[in-house]
Amino acid sequence: MKAIVIGATGAVGKELVKVLLSRPDYETVITFTRRPLDIDSPKLESHVIDFDRPDTWEGLVKGDVLFSALGTSLKQAGSKEAQYKIDHDYQLSFARAARAKGVPHFVIVSSVGADPASRFFYLKLKGIIEKDAEALAFPGLSILRPPSLIRPHAKRPTETISVKLLEALNIFGLFRSMAPVPVLSVARKMADLGSRPFAGEEILNGQDVRG
Repeated sequence: MKAIVIGATGAVGKELVKVLLSRPDYETVITFTRRPLDIDSPKLESHVIDFDRPDTWEGLVKGDVLFSALGTSLKQAGSKEAQYKIDHDYQLSFARAARAKGVPHFVIVSSVGADPASRFFYLKLKGIIEKDAEALAFPGLSILRPPSLIRPHAKRPTETISVKLLEALNIFGLFRSMAPVPVLSVARKMADLGSRPFAGEEILNGQDVRG
């Protein structure tokens, strides 16, 4: 199989690329990123692109499954408008290109609680992305909605605190469906989903994303 990955420099994306490269069922892994990857493999085909210039990369979007772990935080983006552009516009423009080139399966990371009608910007954004991805009518669409993610090198204090709090509550049987999931587990589940024949739409919530 030939896998296409966007968001390969993020926490989930990095692990996903490593998992895909380690599996014999994926013969080629093609990444499209805004900055170079620090991964080297004979199976890896890397492209550094400008998402604002689809004319320079659309012709390269060919494969059996598109994986997207593309996303940023409000702090990193600097504004809601910038975050929307990266998370939604870049992701959907790439997905449209993949759909036009006949890529049959789209596997995307969203968030538990995603809802286009949500009062919370982040969850509303994820809900809109899901809705617009569905409208592209890929033969196969897999949406993963993980709860809090356990990142190997989390830098944001609030992220570390929230993960530790949920882990503590889980010990007492509280909020088990919201138990934090390691990014590697999400990456493994994505690879599993992308490797098998599939038609239709599936949404995996909470702990169902654990691979």
